[in-house]
Amino acid sequence: MKWFIITATILLDQLSKWMVVRYLKEVGQVPIIEGIFHLRYLENRGAAFGLMQDQQVFFIVITVIIVGWIVWFLIKNPQVNRMLMLSLSLIAGGAIGNFIDRLFFGYVVDFLDFQVWPVFNIADIAIVGGQILLIYFIIKDQPISEGM
Repeated sequence: MKWFIITATILLDQLSKWMVVRYLKEVGQVPIIEGIFHLRYLENRGAAFGLMQDQQVFFIVITVIIVGWIVWFLIKNPQVNRMLMLSLSLIAGGAIGNFIDRLFFGYVVDFLDFQVWPVFNIADIAIVGGQILLIYFIIKDQPISEGM
């Protein structure tokens, strides 16, 4: 299941970005709900909120370390708690989705614009969702393994 979640997250992220580049790049933005939600083509050369612009090597190295650790952990712990597995799989899938953009283009394609929040993408949703689940898992002090 973990590999399916990681793969599905990457595929959904990359397919959505491909569609945005193909159909939205030339247009720039399309209002879905005027003044509230727009689809907008944006090349993000930084991290969340545009922080650390043009630090692609740093982001690539950090991503390799984090995703490497997550994959190692999931392999070494096949009976991992389902919530922990889901959270780490979403984080890994989202990180790999943005990693692909950084590696091949030098920036991340963002396109979901709620006008009052920085523009983001599917990978960002997976990373943040995974982090929220991970925080919940830690706060609830659940066992790492299903068998515990």
